[in-house]
Amino acid sequence: MADQLDKEKMDAKLAAHNSDLSFAEGYKSFQNCCNTLSTSIAEAGPTLKLKIEGIGKGYSHPVVYKNNIYVTGLKSDTLDFISAYKMTGELLWSKPYARAWANTYPDSRSTPTIENDRIYLIGGMGVVVCLDANTGDIIWSQDAHKQFHGEYNKWGLAESALLTDKAVTYVTGGEETSVVAFDKITGKLLWKTKSLGGPRAYCSSQLIDWNGSKMILAQTAYDLMGINPDNGEMLWNYNIVQFHKGESGKGGITLTPVFHNGEIFTNSGYDHPALMFTLAKDGRSVTLKWKNDIFDTHHGGVVLIDGNLYGSNMQDLTKGKWVSVNWETGKTNWEKDWITKGSIISADGMLYCYEERSGHVALVQPDTGDFKLISSFKVSGGEGAYWAHPAIYNGNLYIRHGNVLLIYDIKA
Repeated sequence: MADQLDKEKMDAKLAAHNSDLSFAEGYKSFQNCCNTLSTSIAEAGPTLKLKIEGIGKGYSHPVVYKNNIYVTGLKSDTLDFISAYKMTGELLWSKPYARAWANTYPDSRSTPTIENDRIYLIGGMGVVVCLDANTGDIIWSQDAHKQFHGEYNKWGLAESALLTDKAVTYVTGGEETSVVAFDKITGKLLWKTKSLGGPRAYCSSQLIDWNGSKMILAQTAYDLMGINPDNGEMLWNYNIVQFHKGESGKGGITLTPVFHNGEIFTNSGYDHPALMFTLAKDGRSVTLKWKNDIFDTHHGGVVLIDGNLYGSNMQDLTKGKWVSVNWETGKTNWEKDWITKGSIISADGMLYCYEERSGHVALVQPDTGDFKLISSFKVSGGEGAYWAHPAIYNGNLYIRHGNVLLIYDIKA
């Protein structure tokens, strides 16, 4: 999580170069050029197939599993809920699973991780939970924050569970351990790492494969680390906060690492530079390859396409620009205005940008020369910050705004 938008300072005006094309007209224009996208989208924008209200307040995004939609949300003053819906929008069940974050902006953060009819979630106060995907009943629960004396960051936590072959992992932060792993089936503790100290980050861990061996990439607010998923051995760690030009550690890390061809990219907001690391062949160390002082993503993720990174940066709590950086060199391709910063995903060779100020979604052609806006539309419904990441499944675009889920048809 990051700071709530200052609503009184929001600028309702769009950037001067914002496209005048409707979303549908933009699709047609791009289709005529590249002959890849449909012209059948309605003139007002993509067809809204389904609108589900009352999902609970949250910043997580939905997932689809066995043709059902699962999404978390705050439905009481103190509890995180998970709800299951049919693809037609009919509610199957809704169950509380843990206490919500008890301080500022308590909306649910954790996106469900589902495997073999089991849902794995992390509650707002650091409880790791396994539930039955068919009923929502809790199978096991571990108060990992309390057990291992974890350390919250300023805005709580925003981690989604990582699964390995045997375990579900969780970043505690604190002085006892940095990361713990529970048996996926029983909830029994399998291992815990040594502690590197400091609070947890605002991101999730990642499982990578390097030279035939698996490795967990995890982060606290201060350190990036590589962990053996079988026993919790800390293979290497690198202090990241040393590069922070702002309030040391307070911003935390807001981006899950991006791994590609033996290199690891990570960045964060609050004047923290983007960093690229090269992983040693034996997986026992990393070296800093480059840093980029422009690409400080507040939250919203980044995308790697054809050797270039795309995302947004942070000018202050409510403002940011869109950025492209070359993966190999760290050189900034461009830094451009489009309303403000936000989330980004990619599908079928295109970028989908969801700005956080007023809820516009842009279809953007990846390009190293410019922010090539094809078209945009504004989502309707919901309330609060537009912080949830978009998701695409089976030709449908899933957009969450607070307690409302919107599903648009974007099939070719």
